[in-house]
Amino acid sequence: MLLQELERRVGDKVLEPSNAALLKKLICNADNDDEALSIAALGTTYKKTGFHFDKRLEQPTNDIRYLKKNNQLSFQTEERGLTHKLIIGDNYEALQNLQVEYRGQVDVIYIDPPYGKDSMGEFAQTNYENAITRDNLLSMLYPRLMLAKQLMADDGVIFCSIDDKNQAYVKCLFDEVFGERNFVGTFLWKRTDTSPSLSNKIRKKLEFVLCYTKTYSSERKFVQGLVDGGDAPLLNAGNPLGILRFPKGSVQFNIPDGVYSAEDAKSIELLDNVIVKGGVNVSEFSAKGHFKWGQQNLDKEVNAGTYFLVKGTTFSIRYQKSSKQTKTPSNIIDSEIGVSTNEEAAKCLLLLGFGHTFDYAKPISLIEYLVKMSCWMKPDALVLDFFAGSGTTGHAVLALNEADKGSRRFILCQSNEVTETTPNGIAYDVTSKRLKRIMTGECYDGKKDFKWVESNLPYGDNLDVYEIGRVFHAETTEGKTPFDVIDETLYGREKFKTLREKVEWVCSNFENCQKCVQNDDEWESDKRVRDDATRS
Repeated sequence: MLLQELERRVGDKVLEPSNAALLKKLICNADNDDEALSIAALGTTYKKTGFHFDKRLEQPTNDIRYLKKNNQLSFQTEERGLTHKLIIGDNYEALQNLQVEYRGQVDVIYIDPPYGKDSMGEFAQTNYENAITRDNLLSMLYPRLMLAKQLMADDGVIFCSIDDKNQAYVKCLFDEVFGERNFVGTFLWKRTDTSPSLSNKIRKKLEFVLCYTKTYSSERKFVQGLVDGGDAPLLNAGNPLGILRFPKGSVQFNIPDGVYSAEDAKSIELLDNVIVKGGVNVSEFSAKGHFKWGQQNLDKEVNAGTYFLVKGTTFSIRYQKSSKQTKTPSNIIDSEIGVSTNEEAAKCLLLLGFGHTFDYAKPISLIEYLVKMSCWMKPDALVLDFFAGSGTTGHAVLALNEADKGSRRFILCQSNEVTETTPNGIAYDVTSKRLKRIMTGECYDGKKDFKWVESNLPYGDNLDVYEIGRVFHAETTEGKTPFDVIDETLYGREKFKTLREKVEWVCSNFENCQKCVQNDDEWESDKRVRDDATRS
């Protein structure tokens, strides 16, 4: 794949043919994937645009990084439920390990990297409380994007949140990795309604979301539709609950939150002369509603497959056309399509009992919208976030599945960085705990002392939590060799029947093992296989 990338750069006149030839030679003689990626990074200078950054390459190592399960943090709520994954550790190493099982299978990637806040690239505070220069940001992203691209399905899509100070630079990097032809667009998300002035020139209320596909297709369709933001239940008017009466002279009713299907009841009734207005309090209700429907018009919309979003015991309703009536999405993402702001994300974390641990957390509804827009025909999509932070992407996937009975799965990767508000590390103190609370309705200690559970039912499903283990590639101690400690069942494989099969699998998937098993009929026993492999 790296050699193909070099050819593409030559064709795009980004890389000189002579330089490409040298890089190819170096890549072909690299000892492992880490070295190959580092060498390929040397060919990312954009001569035609002047884009350049000083590359800080990943440090080579003789250790093998592998997944080991954390049984204390993993849990199961239902034997046949979906199983999601959280990997704690360096996301570069996590992405390497994911190649073993998920190469070419990921449908949607969303990332919110820890970008610097200053425009000149000097050290500055970032989302995750660490300092990063712009060169370091781009150097850090490059090999991770290359690995992420290998994980994506051919029709996969990747989204990246970025601020306006770094957007131009990061977009150039994405152009390099994914190709300008595969650039879908830049979405503008209204991230705040109440932000103070962040500069002495303008108030900044928008943030960018870059979008790229892995491969170009003129047939690829993105579809816009309202989302419920993880808060409001979805009512499909074509499969409605009971008789929902909107009485004359009153705008208050009592409809319990929930997902209503044809199995629950028979019809909807909207009485004449009732104005339906989306998202208002009773005290704000007036004749300036979004639409006014009588029963005849309602029946027409029901037959057309219109969806209704209903929340709570006070009047709050808006409508959405069914997926059969597709609409090309706008590049504006805001409350008009059901996507909320940073303030709502902060409220959600407070309800889950995490206080002000993340100043720049994204709302559930943003991720919901991006996943639905790009994968509206795949209710079983595989979603990856390798800068998971508080775990918003996992929360969004679970909320989507609850809303439309989908079977999407998520994989989250998060380093366990220690901050002032997370003394045990972000992954331990927030990410894993958030998933535990929303999936089971309780904390790891069994407590239910967070407000979210008072008005929400747990989502269920199962979570496997992994950490990154390290083993020296030439370790020979009995029971501690790479062939002993690497568990193939954590990579979607059944237990190997013979050690020889295990050795061949490890050597072909973990390059630092530096051992290629040859076809040798004279290997008489598994013990001899072990001895030969570990001595080399």
